[in-house]
Amino acid sequence: HRDLSRDRPLVLLLHLLQFGPLFRCFEVFYIYFHSDQSEEPYVSITRKRQIPKNGLSEEIEKEVGQAEGKLFTHRSAFSRASVIQAFLGSAPQLTLQLYICVLEQDVSVGRSFLMTLSLLSIVYGALRCNILAIKIKYDEYEVNVKPLAYVCIFFWRSFEIATRVIVLVLFTSVLKTWVVVVILFNFFSFFLFPWVLFWCSGSPFPENIEKALSRVGTTIVLCFLTLLYAGINMFCWSAVQLKINNPELISKSPNWYHLLVYYTVRLIENAILLLLWYFFKTDVYMYVCAPLVMLQLLIGYCAAILFMLVFYQFFHPCKKLFSTSFSEGFQMWLRCACCSHRQQKSCESVENTDLKSSKSRDETPSSSKISTDPSHNVTADELSSA
Repeated sequence: HRDLSRDRPLVLLLHLLQFGPLFRCFEVFYIYFHSDQSEEPYVSITRKRQIPKNGLSEEIEKEVGQAEGKLFTHRSAFSRASVIQAFLGSAPQLTLQLYICVLEQDVSVGRSFLMTLSLLSIVYGALRCNILAIKIKYDEYEVNVKPLAYVCIFFWRSFEIATRVIVLVLFTSVLKTWVVVVILFNFFSFFLFPWVLFWCSGSPFPENIEKALSRVGTTIVLCFLTLLYAGINMFCWSAVQLKINNPELISKSPNWYHLLVYYTVRLIENAILLLLWYFFKTDVYMYVCAPLVMLQLLIGYCAAILFMLVFYQFFHPCKKLFSTSFSEGFQMWLRCACCSHRQQKSCESVENTDLKSSKSRDETPSSSKISTDPSHNVTADELSSA
């Protein structure tokens, strides 16, 4: 959108012809190979803090030239473009291809190759989304992601996205009408959630996103961001919390509660969709062991959650900045659950003892009244004399 305000008609034409990424690649190579030929007159200084070691954190200054700054901008643009392409292009394409394979009961070599490429594209987009979320939240720190962290994220996202797509395809194959309700409910829930939070906060409309954008342009950009946010959360956890009233549009506070709620609701939703598929399955699945398929898919989604917990517990590059880890939070949750259960038991026991004591009190006066009141005691002599 910044090329619209520049006098670059060729670049604008390439964007309209969908050749913008190719031109960007050509420009990146041109800047890289010509960066060492001339000395840059202007440099900028960036300051980053190191991840604390033994409670100490040092600040590092680094000189960034114009060529390096442009390369960094292009790299960030490529990362964001991979996320957009993954969830607005490859994810619907993978779902449609798998649905066709289920209906035809046949998987050709070419289609399986295309589905594998689509799945890898979605996983790569989700991985870039995780890395972008970490760098945005911890912008003031020098973040270095280790190879084991990439491996853990890859398995986490692979299990999560694959099981989600298979569940949606199985449900669509038996209940074609109701899948529209499921998709629209998921989409509009995530699309409207940031706007509802913005409306409840009472904040003014953000106007500092881009100086060259008008109010209408800002609204279009925000709608596109919420559209991408909803598309990501349709298939996997977006790793960020979109916050429109924030100047950076991203909430930097820890979102463990949203993470817990998302995966709990998504696991329950997948289980319900699989149960509906099991009860309404057609003759297409005559030779398929439906309970085994359901068990494998649920185990696969639980494996994704396990890899996520392992990543946040052991391989997150900024885990030393967490106030509480996952294991500590889980232990605290168990303690709270045990304490509340004990308190509930103690309250029930106290209520039972109070009820027993009140019953004994009610019974004791009535018996004493019958035995001790002489006016109501009639003997045999009185009856004979009467």
